[in-house]
Formats: sequence, C-alpha cells, structure tokens
Amino acid sequence: MKKILPLSLTLSSLLFSQTITSIEYKGLLHLSEDVATEISGVHVGDEFDINKIDKSLKNFYKQGYFSDIYVSTTAKGGLVYNFKEKSIISKLVMNGYSSDEEQESLFIQMGLNKGDTYDIKKIEKAKKRLIKKIESEGYYDTVVEITTEPKVDSIALTFEVNKGEKIYIQNIKFAGANQIGIDELEDALANQEEDIMGWLPGLNNGVAHMDQLDYDAFRAKDVYMKNGYLDATISDPLMRVDSGSYLADVTYQIDEGQQYRVDSIDIRGLVDGLDRDKIKNELSLLKGKIFNIEKLRKDMAYIQEEVANLGYAYAKVAPNFNKNEANGLVDIQYSIRAGNKVTIKDVIISGNYATKDRVIRRDIYLAPGDMFSLTDLKDSKKALGRRGYFEKIDIEQQRIDETHMNLLVKVKETATGSIQAGGGYGSFQGFMVNASLSDRNIMGSGINASLGFDLSKISVNYSLSIKNPRIWDSEYSLGMNIYQNEYVYETQGYERKTFGGGVNMGKQLNRNLYGFIAYSYSENKIDVNESSNTLATYSSIWNNEDINYAKSTISVGLSYDSTDDFFVPREGIILGGSFGYSGIGGDEEFLSTSAKFGLYYGLEDYIDYDLILRYKLRASMLHDLGHISGPEKLFLGGVSSVRGYEPYSIAPSEYPLDEDGNPTRKYIGGMKSLVNTVEASIPLSVSAKMRLAFFYDHGMIGEDRFDEIKRSGYGASIEWYSPMGPINLVFSRALNAGNLDKTSNFEFTMGRKF
Repeated sequence: MKKILPLSLTLSSLLFSQTITSIEYKGLLHLSEDVATEISGVHVGDEFDINKIDKSLKNFYKQGYFSDIYVSTTAKGGLVYNFKEKSIISKLVMNGYSSDEEQESLFIQMGLNKGDTYDIKKIEKAKKRLIKKIESEGYYDTVVEITTEPKVDSIALTFEVNKGEKIYIQNIKFAGANQIGIDELEDALANQEEDIMGWLPGLNNGVAHMDQLDYDAFRAKDVYMKNGYLDATISDPLMRVDSGSYLADVTYQIDEGQQYRVDSIDIRGLVDGLDRDKIKNELSLLKGKIFNIEKLRKDMAYIQEEVANLGYAYAKVAPNFNKNEANGLVDIQYSIRAGNKVTIKDVIISGNYATKDRVIRRDIYLAPGDMFSLTDLKDSKKALGRRGYFEKIDIEQQRIDETHMNLLVKVKETATGSIQAGGGYGSFQGFMVNASLSDRNIMGSGINASLGFDLSKISVNYSLSIKNPRIWDSEYSLGMNIYQNEYVYETQGYERKTFGGGVNMGKQLNRNLYGFIAYSYSENKIDVNESSNTLATYSSIWNNEDINYAKSTISVGLSYDSTDDFFVPREGIILGGSFGYSGIGGDEEFLSTSAKFGLYYGLEDYIDYDLILRYKLRASMLHDLGHISGPEKLFLGGVSSVRGYEPYSIAPSEYPLDEDGNPTRKYIGGMKSLVNTVEASIPLSVSAKMRLAFFYDHGMIGEDRFDEIKRSGYGASIEWYSPMGPINLVFSRALNAGNLDKTSNFEFTMGRKF
C-alpha cells in the first residue's frame, strides 16, 4: 500500500498558501467526485493539514477499489488526488474440478463474481474455501494454483485444481469404550469405515470427510449422553494417513465415567397461563429412567413451543443439572426466561408473482394484531406446502422490538399449469397418446381445473373438472366434473363405456380435517366380446348379453392431512374414509365404504441423507342391498394397488374347463379388499427433481373375507417432478403370481402424488 505525500507540498506552499484553493480527482471510475469528497473529509477552504490528508488516503484505500493513490499540489494551492484502480475480473475459469454448468454457482460460493475488483486477499480466501470444499469430499493434498491473464482494464483468472487422492478410512478405534458398542459409536460419526456394498446410495463408502473430522468427537460424546454418561470425555480424533496407499486409521481416547438416572424434574420461571402439570405429563425424559440427551432436547423444544404458543416468541429454555455422583442420580431443572409477549405487526408476502396475496394469507394462521404462536407458525408453513403451488416456502420472524415482530413469508412458486401432449408405451396399455390443459392455481386464484383426453389400446378417456377449494375465501369448497370413458377389461371379458359427472361440496373443519358430501351419476354400457374364450367365460355372468345400467350415488367422507408437501411429503399422515350409498335412482343398490392411511417419515435430520419412508394402506368394502353389477365390484392390480399385476386382474374367480379340458378363469369380483404398501424413496438427481423409490405391495381381496386371495409385488419406480408435472415410471415384478394371473412389468402415471 502506497501513501505518498510528494515533495511538491513544499515549504513555500505551506507558507504562501495556507488554505486549499481546489481539489481535483484523477483516475476515478467507481466513485463520483461528491462521494470522493465525502470519503476524504477534505474540502476547499480547509487549511493544509498533512495528517488530515494522510487520513483521507487511508479512507480511500478502505474502499477496496484502488491499488495506488498519491497526492500532488498545484502552483495555486490546489490538491490533486491521483488514483490507480484495481483491475476488474472479466473472466473466471476452473480446470480439474466441476463442470462448466456448475462453475458459476461454485465461484459464487467461493465469494467471487465476474465484475469484482481484483483483490489478492479476496482471491486467497476464495482459494481456501475451494480447498476446504474439495477436502470435505475426501480428497487429500489438494493443490490449487491461480494464474492471471491481464486484459484491457481487466484481468482473467484461471484456477488450476489438482484434487489429489481420496483418503479411505481403514480402521476406527475407540480406546476405553467398554459400556457402549463400537458399532453404535461409529454409526454416529461422519467419518466411518466402508460398509459392505458401500457404493450404494445411503451407505458409507469409507471416504474421509476432513471438514467433519473435528466434529466427530462431539458426535461420539452425544452417543454417551444419550445413554446416561454425563461425565464421558472424548479426545480429538488422531488420524494417521499412509501417504502411499492413502488409507487412514482414526483413534479416539475415551473416558466413559458413570451412568446417571433421572432423580427429579422441575420447571422454573414465571409464565402466565403455562400449565406445568400438563407439560410434565408430556415430557419424554422421566424420573427413574436413564438420562438421555436426545429426550432432553425434545423436552426443551416442547416446553419452548408451549411457552411460545402463549405469545412469548423470544422465550428461552435452559437445563440445569445437579449430579449426585455417589448414587448415580441427576436432578434436572428447566429454567424458562419468557421475556415479553409478542404481537404480529404485519405479514409481508414476497416471491408470489402469480399467486394472489389473499390466497396465501388464508393459509397463514397468524394475522396482524394476533399474539405470536409457534404452533400456528409451523402449521402455516405446512398448509402452504400442501397446496402444491410453491417449490420453496420460508417464514422468517423479523424482530421489530421487544413486543412486536413482522412475519416475512417468502415463497418460490412452481409451475402449476401445463399444456401437454405426448405419448408412451406400457406393457399393458400398449401405445398411448394424451393431451391435457390443466392448472391447480388458475391466475393465482387457487382454483383447480383440468381438461384432457388420453387414448390407448384399452382405453379412451375425456374429462373436465373444476374445483374451488375456498369459495370467496371461506372454509367451503365446491367442485364439479364430467367425463366419458371407454375401457376394455381384457382379463374379465368386456368393454365398459361410461358417461357421467358429479358435484361435491366440502368444508375445512379444522386445519387438517376436511369433510365433504358428493353426488355422482353415470350411465354405463357393457359390451360383451364373445369372440374370445377368455372373454366369453366372463360374459356368462350376464348370460352372454350386453347390458346397460345407471348408477346414482351420494357419499360423505372425512380426510385428515398433516403432511408438509403436496407431491413429496417428508413428514405427516394422511387419513381418510368415505361412505357411499348407490340407490337414489339408477339400477344399482349397494353400500360402499373405503378407508386410506398414509404415513411419511423423512430421515435426513437423523442420517444426513434424504431418505423418505412411506407406509400406505387402502381398504374397501361393499354391501349388497339389492343389486351390484359386475364392474362395480372390487378388483386389484395395477399401479394404484398391487404393482406387478395387470389392472383389475386380481379378484375372486371361477376356473371352468374349456373345450380342450384346460382351466380358464372367470372373474367374479370381490366385496372386500385391502392393500398394504411400504416404500423407501431416495434422491436420484436433485437438479432434475428426480427420485428413486423401492416398494413392496401386498394385497388381499375376497367375497366374504379380506384374505381369500393374497398377492404381492415389488420393484422400483422413478419419481420425476418434470416441467409437465409429476411422472412416475414403475418397474415391477409379481412375487407370488398364480398360473393364470396376468402380470405386468412396466407402467407409468402422470399427475399423481408420490
């Protein structure tokens, strides 16, 4: 850094020109003269002061724009500031690491952008960030060299990266670990020995994560704290690396101490309205049990939420321990500092270029003037996620003062509407053509509508539907649909043509519970195909005659949904049931009952990997009150029930012999069905919004009992949230198919939740 006060500030200047007559700035590009004057603090008319001028130079250097500055004087007592600005970075290139598409975002993470001034210190910081990132991926002895290429008024930077070699952890030793299993300790670490088949997603490949090594001792300590060892000490890990093979051994020195049990639990702190007895009954860490730090944290979060729900947004909960080493007991005291009650001053929404503010606000359970509630805040975020309008949702608490806050609702919208036309091929459907126009959020109003058709070897479908989930922003919904379809039930020997429609009205009973009543009517025509023995066998149900029938149904139901996302939920449950009566007019007369249950559980917070576990159950029952046509009975198979089997191919059947004495299958249909599904979903491509799910389906169906027929299927599916909407590609195998069962290995769906 240069700070030059030239000899032109001569003794004669100081003697004969005591005041500054003019100030000139030469070489300025980034700053205006007015801003430069403000920074320098030197003005025309000021007395010459060498210390003040020297201070102005330092102020200019602090701006970070200049590589050299010096001051000269004029013969008439003026000052001239001469600036040499730093070069601008016009080009950033990285070789040896990351693809061209990833480089821009990577440089931003490093703190560099095109257009920045060239600053050696800043470049060195960026280099260190890059090395740290590469080391976090397990590379050892990473070398980064930076070359510069001067341009006209700018400079080009090239980062040459040699990632070195990856370190693989060969052995981990826990010296002094006697009470806790080695496997339990290692499972908690970020750095682990390689698992069997460690190359599979979700398993450990043994690569060392150097950036996490310093934290692993705390993770091991946490394991002891979960098992009651409050006095356990874990040394920093000692890693020995073989420079030839790049294999490493890691050693921890452990002093376990003794195990403690909880002797008493107390809650201290004056909080108006807090029900301490209720809180104590809900705590997971109990008297007489082994101390567990994980349960302690859960209880602290619960207490804090209960206090925050009373309006104390900034409440703090801190645990105090009183250990009795002689008896191995510990007293726990939760101290609450509630602070002041906080009121919502405003709810500020941003990021919604299409969705109207009022559509978002009706799912936010806190409004200006309301007392703060942490539960309301969490429920608001989940409610917005269930709408399916947004890719990302964040609700920040902006503190204004001790008693007021703003809620900053920041959303990133996702595509809700689509115009699509396409085709495909399925092993069961054959070639398919489809087109549709749909939008879940028409003009940002929240209204959902769709118009479409699809054609395949076995089906022709046309449909129109529209639904307003919140009429005039009330708790009521209203929807209608009209459709026409033709479907060939090859396994059962007939073609069904249906024209129908319906209306439904619902009400949001509380935040998660929804009730509805619906009416539907359809005209159905059954054409029996007598050209095939397989088809003819089933036609005997109607004595080989084509039939027409009408169905008129009124139904009521309830559904509960606490999930956090519309398409890919990671937490919460879905529970629903409906009851329908067919017989208000029409030819059918029967009762139908259905129930569904879904449980979603994401494990990312526990294993640092985006694994989602799912369990789904669907059950249906029919009760004949006079007449049930064959197509109205229950059948399993296909992507929505037991994958690995053709749709509608699993049902109670009879097996008469054909003319050659070979058994054939005559489907009768079931009255009771139950399907259980377990799934595990993992990320396949985060950037492409694609996941891979493994599944197992088990279905049961029967006339008198659920378990008269049992079938299972398993496989994998690709879940792709594409620009056209969610697409599910299913690759499946039947597990216990019978000789006459019809199986299917590939199917796909569009528009369904995962």
